[in-house]
Amino acid sequence: MSLEVSNINGGNGTQLPHNKRELLCLLKLIKKYQLKSTEELLCQEANVSSLELSEISESDVQQVLGAAVGSGDANRDQKHVPSPAQSHKQYAVTEANAAEELAKFIDDDSFDAQHYEQAYKELRTFVEDSLDIYKHELSMVLYPILVQIYFKILASGLREKAKEFIEKYKCDLDGYYIEGLFNLLLLSKPEELLENDLVVAMEQDKFVIRMSRDSHSLFKRHIQDRRQEVVADIVSKYLHFDTYEGMARNKLQCVATAGSHLGEAKRQDNKMRVYYGLLKEVDFQTLTTPAPAPEEEDDDPDAPDRPKKKKPKKDPLLSKKSKSDPNAPSIDRIPLPELKDSDKLLKLKALREASKRLALSKDQLPSAVFYTVLNSHQGVTCAEISDDSTMLACGFGDSSVRIWSLTPAKLRTLKDADSLRELDKESADINVRMLDDRSGEVTKSLMGHTGPVYRCAFAPEMNLLLSCSEDSTIRLWSLLTWSCVVTYRGHVYPVWDVRFAPHGYYFVSCSYDKTARLWATDSNQALRVFVGHLSDVDCVQFHPNSNYVATGSSDRTVRLWDNMTGQSVRLMTGHKGSVSSLAFSACGRYLASGSVDHNIIIWDLSNGSLVTTLLRHTSTVTSITFSRDGTVLAAAGLDNNLTLWDFHKVTEDYISNHITVSHHQDENDEDVYLMRTFPSKNSPFVSLHFTRRNLLMCVGLFKS
Repeated sequence: MSLEVSNINGGNGTQLPHNKRELLCLLKLIKKYQLKSTEELLCQEANVSSLELSEISESDVQQVLGAAVGSGDANRDQKHVPSPAQSHKQYAVTEANAAEELAKFIDDDSFDAQHYEQAYKELRTFVEDSLDIYKHELSMVLYPILVQIYFKILASGLREKAKEFIEKYKCDLDGYYIEGLFNLLLLSKPEELLENDLVVAMEQDKFVIRMSRDSHSLFKRHIQDRRQEVVADIVSKYLHFDTYEGMARNKLQCVATAGSHLGEAKRQDNKMRVYYGLLKEVDFQTLTTPAPAPEEEDDDPDAPDRPKKKKPKKDPLLSKKSKSDPNAPSIDRIPLPELKDSDKLLKLKALREASKRLALSKDQLPSAVFYTVLNSHQGVTCAEISDDSTMLACGFGDSSVRIWSLTPAKLRTLKDADSLRELDKESADINVRMLDDRSGEVTKSLMGHTGPVYRCAFAPEMNLLLSCSEDSTIRLWSLLTWSCVVTYRGHVYPVWDVRFAPHGYYFVSCSYDKTARLWATDSNQALRVFVGHLSDVDCVQFHPNSNYVATGSSDRTVRLWDNMTGQSVRLMTGHKGSVSSLAFSACGRYLASGSVDHNIIIWDLSNGSLVTTLLRHTSTVTSITFSRDGTVLAAAGLDNNLTLWDFHKVTEDYISNHITVSHHQDENDEDVYLMRTFPSKNSPFVSLHFTRRNLLMCVGLFKS
């Protein structure tokens, strides 16, 4: 233990331990500020007498405080402020690393931009002079090779030369690649290549091109005959050819699945089995049938003429047993919450209401009701209607969530604790009696987010609501107390979408951080993090059997994820812009996706193939939904138009003319499947919803 050299206060020459002296100075400071209880407690614990404390002067206190501050500054300076030599050394290391990484792009000590441009020019001429049957497939190699040459020229520091190269040859490419090229032209320094998402993605994953074996042989022969080592090097490092036997695809078939930042999906990406069937529903007959009375003997000698008791009739609606689907997952594949009696009653009510459903067809179109949000100065960012069609929730740009009742019944709050204790818990109408009639309102507001609310989602039981926001949080709201009960934090950037599982308990979110996350309502940590998209994930949707999640991204791809394993089991390419909306068919086999490119694409989840593309909208498709019987697909967008499509005919034509994964149906007449178009006056559509009786409900925002 170190000892103090100087005498304390110049007095009796007693030397105190350094720690003891600091403690006495601290006590002196506490006494100065009249913190008596703290002083007494500290003196008692440290066994310090009042005599020892009186020997400490004010100068000693200042000396100890000064030494502590000086030591802290010295440590802070030593820790955070490097010397000029150190700073220069770190900068040199960073520069060396950047130069080393950029050298990988060039990968040629004697780099000549003119040589690369000449090689691309010869490749372009070869594609143009090819036979028409092979030309469309061969032209697909131009974009990735053009981009890689641009990266090499820019990495060598020739920014103007790189820009001229793109401007000169971009006219050879299809229009859907122009947006990506425009973003690449914004790169002004070679170092920015190392931070660009597209550049990094193309370095890590090869650009996939699906090509017939004949086309691929022609391409390889051209490279070998012309001795194009430059092109051959790019092809070996950055391109992957997924070849197939058979005739080369035509222009429509090539364009149908092109457009993604990394080309088309590999066949192995869609090889895993997907259990797209629906789970077996609960047996409602056992729920509604009363317990049988104890049997009495019929041959009672004392009452021979007594009539026999009739057995209660079974409800024909409930006696129908759902057939086991061979494509359905096992009921215990993922843990699902056990249904409470109240949940079963809700399902029973939904089933009875569905029995009155209107069968839709081309001759029997659904009626549509349009809710227009007026005077929304805060800006409506999203809208959602509950499954029973009784409530509408809207998110606003001012970070608020507002809920309206769509029926004469008002939104009520839970009674206070004293009133709840007096209720009979066994009564059949306990769920109604626990609500306070005096608190009924037509609308309720929920405040808590600190940024615009991008999505709301009702729980299947209609007693909870999810919302996600720019503030990177997800909030769970109780619709009984009208307050936030949980805040989920995990995403580090704005959360674009959130959806409840059809069976409740689970929900999924997606964000600008390029991930989607699977959550459970009783855990504040994500159960799964789905990683694989190259850009932000814009929309998400649960499969009807709750075992899978679909995501749509700004990288122009749609993925299907397995909730049990967390793996991507389907990768679907074909959109030419960010994917903005998703919807599963009622049978679970098909997925519809809408995009910024104005198109709607139908996918077959059994093999990941593209079924057809529906063309009619002239702006972003913001919402897609299927009718409850799965026969009609409704879509709406920012072009103020609602379109109804004959999905029953789509599936019939697809199954009768089944196509292989390598080939896409080239018949694409939109009028074949379009049933009707409904324009709104001047209100872009925000959300669509089919009621249990197949009434179509739309929500829009009036634009003056």
